[in-house]
Amino acid sequence: MPLMNVNKPVALERFSDYLRLLARVELDPRLRRDCDPSDIVQIVLLKAHLARESFQGKTTEEMAGWLRQILANTLADALRARLRGKRDVRIEVSLEQSLEQSSERLAACVPGREPTPSAVLETAERGLRLADAVAQLPVPQREAVLLKHFEGRTLMEVSEQMERSAASVASLLRRGLARLRKILAEDCSHGE
Repeated sequence: MPLMNVNKPVALERFSDYLRLLARVELDPRLRRDCDPSDIVQIVLLKAHLARESFQGKTTEEMAGWLRQILANTLADALRARLRGKRDVRIEVSLEQSLEQSSERLAACVPGREPTPSAVLETAERGLRLADAVAQLPVPQREAVLLKHFEGRTLMEVSEQMERSAASVASLLRRGLARLRKILAEDCSHGE
């Protein structure tokens, strides 16, 4: 899927919900207290804007990959700063692999139709649509969905984190997933 025409600049902000979701899932536990995923995304978008001349891709998938790389480097930098300069290349490689896997899981959450030759290129686009849809959920539903389905926490862990009963969290999850399906269905019907 083409990303841009020759005369228009890349709209990096289009990727902000996608990056925020990935940052939230991949943020090292040692950084959660001091770093907000939104702040990380702002840094990533600033770095991307400053380095936009170096981007050589032409597709949404290539842009998403480039931004994931910047995100991995930014998260690794933040962790290194937290650990007082002890550089560990394994952290960077692990973050890159983890972000790629998170991006694939994110895109896999959006039901696809028939596989086509362009399906690989649509992976990032599907991930962007899902991240945009998640951002539209009311805060309690979004929090429950993110904790359960993106961070992989159990229902009990989610209820403890949100300081709500398991029944309340289950209800938030049901409503949140139903709303996500509706948003994504509307998005698909508008896109055709």
